[in-house]
Amino acid sequence: MPTSGTENLTVELDGTTMIVTMNRPEAKNALSLPMLVGMADAWVEADEDPDVRCIILTGAGGDFCTGMDLKAFAGGDQSHEKYQQRMADDPDLHWKALLRHYQPKKPLIAAVEGYAVAGGTEILQATDIRVAGESATFGVFEAKRGLFPLGGSTVRLRRQIPFTVAMDMLLSARSMSAEEALRYGLIGHVVPDGQALAKAKEIAGVIGECGPLAVEAIKRSVRETEGMSEEEGLAHELEIGWPIFGTEDAKEGAKAVKEKRPANFQRK
Repeated sequence: MPTSGTENLTVELDGTTMIVTMNRPEAKNALSLPMLVGMADAWVEADEDPDVRCIILTGAGGDFCTGMDLKAFAGGDQSHEKYQQRMADDPDLHWKALLRHYQPKKPLIAAVEGYAVAGGTEILQATDIRVAGESATFGVFEAKRGLFPLGGSTVRLRRQIPFTVAMDMLLSARSMSAEEALRYGLIGHVVPDGQALAKAKEIAGVIGECGPLAVEAIKRSVRETEGMSEEEGLAHELEIGWPIFGTEDAKEGAKAVKEKRPANFQRK
């Protein structure tokens, strides 16, 4: 059973999928210390559990995440001493939680309903596959509050959607609908409201049937070659990908095709 949940974050296993749920519906899942600590721990737990093949990040109560809890930030909330100590022990922990300084080895799917704004859109940009309900709303609102989007948006957003659209979002702090986000490639799937998690589970199930060593190596290659020249990237891809052909899983995959049966991958 998962051990990384907190009062503001639930973590559960659904077959080979770890479902991480931001759970402050009364605050539209605004980020809290317990939530951040739980998220940082969940990424590590997923990576260390050989049975987990995919992660889904979602929010409770019809919203994904509305970013930093500005009310607590303005008031200097001093509750949750044990979580404050975790933050003090690892000053980088909140950046790991927000996927700025940590990227799970396992594929990470975002299942978005309602608001995914400010830090919610920033976290979204670090996920691999993104599903949203048709009424979902996205936006990087920090400039409107006199703040800077330090979750990575000034670097990642322009790489993921057209430059002028990214700059419009960042500088005007405007919102973006699910339909527009799909059109520009910020998300990959739009489904009826309330169906994002179900669609994410469907995708995770398909990924879970693939060879886990291959899947993780593919994700690693995509992530690590970003920013490299084509020559450098191809060389690095070869270093990562070639060893996969010598694994028992690769042999099992070929054998399963020959025998016309599902493969039984063992992560070997």
